[in-house]
Amino acid sequence: MICRHCGANFPDDQVVCPECGAEVQIVPDYNPLEDVLAREVRGSVEGATRQIQTDDIRRYRRENSAQNVNATRVISQGEMDRIRGDRRNGTPRPKAEGERRGTGELRRQSRQKRLEAAKRKRRNLLITLCILLALVIAGIIVVYQNSYTGMIRKGYNAIQTRDYAAAEKYFDRAIVKDKSRPEAYIGHAEIYIDQDDLEGAEEVFLSAIETQPTNIRLYQAAIDFYMDTEQPEKISVLLRDCEDESVLRAVEDYVSYAPEFSPEEGVYSEVQEISITSETDGEIYYTLDGTDPTVETGTKYTEPILLESEGETEIRAIAVNSKGIPSAVVSGTYTIEFPIADAPAVAPSTGQYTEPQQITITVPEGYTAYYTMDGTMPTTDSTQYTGPVTMPENAQTIFNAILVNNNNGKATEVTTRNYITTAE
Repeated sequence: MICRHCGANFPDDQVVCPECGAEVQIVPDYNPLEDVLAREVRGSVEGATRQIQTDDIRRYRRENSAQNVNATRVISQGEMDRIRGDRRNGTPRPKAEGERRGTGELRRQSRQKRLEAAKRKRRNLLITLCILLALVIAGIIVVYQNSYTGMIRKGYNAIQTRDYAAAEKYFDRAIVKDKSRPEAYIGHAEIYIDQDDLEGAEEVFLSAIETQPTNIRLYQAAIDFYMDTEQPEKISVLLRDCEDESVLRAVEDYVSYAPEFSPEEGVYSEVQEISITSETDGEIYYTLDGTDPTVETGTKYTEPILLESEGETEIRAIAVNSKGIPSAVVSGTYTIEFPIADAPAVAPSTGQYTEPQQITITVPEGYTAYYTMDGTMPTTDSTQYTGPVTMPENAQTIFNAILVNNNNGKATEVTTRNYITTAE
């Protein structure tokens, strides 16, 4: 039998072409002679009949065979019934050896074609996915390069190449995109730090905070800058001017409250004890020479400061919290001016006595008395009064006395007595 699709020859007992896999159309077996006999019985349209010739039958068969050789194979009615029964029952029809070989080859080829088609499909899908992924990545890169983070990255790259003008441009562009984020200000400050200009870097943060006084992240960035550049003393100055409670709560670990003096600064006429306290849970350091105290140069406060010398004293103090952050420096000026006592009281009074008398000087607490008996003015080098002094006999004595403040060394006015003693 010849396949009507590819023209291949194959056995009549096969229903599938082993070359192309086309299925052969199956039609029931019939006898052409029966058709001829039927027509003769029915008669022609003219009602005439004629004898059936053997040659007619043969010619009919040849023509019919030539017309269907490429399309069909004639099977008997019994075989047709058997095939139909097998299909209904799910029982496969036994195949001839040639048909089995052709069917196996056909299946192999069909499977190979399906595998190749699947490979082509996967390959095309993979190529499509790669293209889409490349487009997505390219889009992400473009978006990233122009994003806030992208500007920051470009700025730092420019700093590494010391292209500070480009770095400043990138950081400024980032600030325009989002002025509340601290990264751009930090990067801008890095431009100055890289050039050893700490004042310029500090100004970046102070200017930003001035325009955004409630921005907690900017305050934290400035604090980190001061810590990294070993300027912790400036943190308290920064926070001292902050009026936003939310900011102060957020950075409370860095807050160091300035100490307070008691009593307050002023002029005092007696010795004073000055106490220093602070709300900061830490230590207090002070100086008495007018310089700003530090942990290294100040005196650690452990007890009240005693001011017992007359004169002016300036106390400067700081409080240092647990993070080592010093407070702002506070100062207090104290002046001690001890009062000058009146001229000392000397007894007896000036006069003439027939017998020597005991001369006494009243000495207030905190003073020392000095005297002379030859009329000269007394000083601290003169005779110190320790008790009553007896008048000389039969003589005239000019007794001069002073009091000297034990704290400041100041002397009072002189008290003069003129004594004359005569024998009766």
